[in-house]
Amino acid sequence: MLILAILVWGFLVGWLAWLIVRGGGFRTIRWPQAVAAGLIGSFVGGLGISLLNGDGLALRPSGLIGSVIGAVIVLLIWGSIQRRRAR
Repeated sequence: MLILAILVWGFLVGWLAWLIVRGGGFRTIRWPQAVAAGLIGSFVGGLGISLLNGDGLALRPSGLIGSVIGAVIVLLIWGSIQRRRAR
């Protein structure tokens, strides 16, 4: 059950990050990239912010916000790498 919740959260965070970074509608989203960014960003950003605030591993708003910020950063880095490869 926990794995399913983590995947759903990664999906939601990736979707929000994609809308923040790239804009566009529901059909223009590259779902594998958005979900991967959501999972990676959620782990790095959410865990990092929660630990910096002293919340530990508890589910707090700081960790949820950190998840979205982490996913946005992952998408920005991913986009810059793709632009360099395209040259």
